Amino acid sequence: MRDTRERAAVCERAARAGGAVARDTFRGSLSVSTKADKNDLVTEADHDSQRQIVHTIDQADPDARFVCEETPAEIADERFLDSVPESGTCWVVDPIDGTANYARGLRLWASVVAAVEDGEAVGAATYLPAAQDCYTVGPDGASRDGTTLSTSDREDPETFATAITGRWSVDSADRLGTLAQSITETLGDFRRYGSLQSTLAFVASGELDAVVTTEPTAPWDTLAGVGMVRAAGGTVTGVDGERWTLDSEGLVASNGNSHEAVLAAVPTPAPEA
Repeated sequence: MRDTRERAAVCERAARAGGAVARDTFRGSLSVSTKADKNDLVTEADHDSQRQIVHTIDQADPDARFVCEETPAEIADERFLDSVPESGTCWVVDPIDGTANYARGLRLWASVVAAVEDGEAVGAATYLPAAQDCYTVGPDGASRDGTTLSTSDREDPETFATAITGRWSVDSADRLGTLAQSITETLGDFRRYGSLQSTLAFVASGELDAVVTTEPTAPWDTLAGVGMVRAAGGTVTGVDGERWTLDSEGLVASNGNSHEAVLAAVPTPAPEA
């Protein structure tokens, strides 16, 4: 499937289908397990939603290749890739972005699908079932439920609402504290939502002014939202200020008006002894 408009439509259809599956068991009885650490959760709803998303895409694109957050390591299907290829196409899937929120009954989580070509999203959808909001990006730009999106027009960094995102642990607690203090001192106020794709969608829509993480990110947590922010007029870089790619260190997304000020609020790591 090469038509960009059609791929964008499939993203929305698949995200809505996966989100509907997850919504059916939201705040119900769930089987919850852990992955990398005790706060890195996965539920049976993640797997059920992912199966529905893959099935929906398969119906439209029988030759589809997938990069999915919850694909079992032992799966033998060669269509499921370990990473996003530098060239060519694939579909990147996060069935529930914000699983910890979902498992706790918090309403902020999303089902996310991106159609990726040469390492960047050419179409994507971030569906928030509990809010019934669907953020999309395609050849006609970024939108929420059909309404065109644009980033906020704020220029004074001291009035910004900036989110801190990413996976933090005990080992990175000092970095989180330093980043939160710096943002509070220079960028007005900060938020932390527990769903990176939702947070990026909020920047694209102007509900937030910026989002920052200094921690490693995954393609299913980033590609869709990065495409939305850029299509809505924003700027997305690594913490070094260079255009963000999957190989970047960290992620800094803003409305584009005061991106340098947001970058300046990111503490510089101390040199290794």
